[in-house]
Amino acid sequence: MSQFLAKLSQHRLYWIALVLSGLALEAAALYHQYVLDEWPCVLCIHVRIWVMAFVLLGILALFFTGSRAAMRWFHGASVIIMLGLLERSWRVLAVERGWIFGDCEMDLGMPAWFALDKWFPWLFEVQTSCGYTPLIAFNISLAEVLLVISAALLLSCAAMFIASWPGEP
Repeated sequence: MSQFLAKLSQHRLYWIALVLSGLALEAAALYHQYVLDEWPCVLCIHVRIWVMAFVLLGILALFFTGSRAAMRWFHGASVIIMLGLLERSWRVLAVERGWIFGDCEMDLGMPAWFALDKWFPWLFEVQTSCGYTPLIAFNISLAEVLLVISAALLLSCAAMFIASWPGEP
């Protein structure tokens, strides 16, 4: 199993799957926003930013699959990104369930030089306050699904990071 993971950690197919997963998450978010009229809160937009970060990282990694050192760096970066995604996903669920209380403003909180909400408002503009995510199926909320997906992505990225460190052949 460890040899399989070591080979997969160097393979383009892994990064393609990661990019497609991220694009599917972004597409689902846009479907909920524009088709189902479920407007995003600031935490939801933060989740979108983390997802876009791993999509961009995956695209960049596709160009460096021949370098073991670069792959280690990309796998390490993907673990950091997935930790951020998991934290934001947990926060979305925690606010929804009332486990934590916090200010959920209409401001994205990004510096002026990184104004994603101004550059790409159709994707990153905050449009409602936090506290609710729609139900997907069987009384399971979008926040619950997002937390499970985030945890699975973190586990897969961590496994790839660990697998990318076998001894040099």
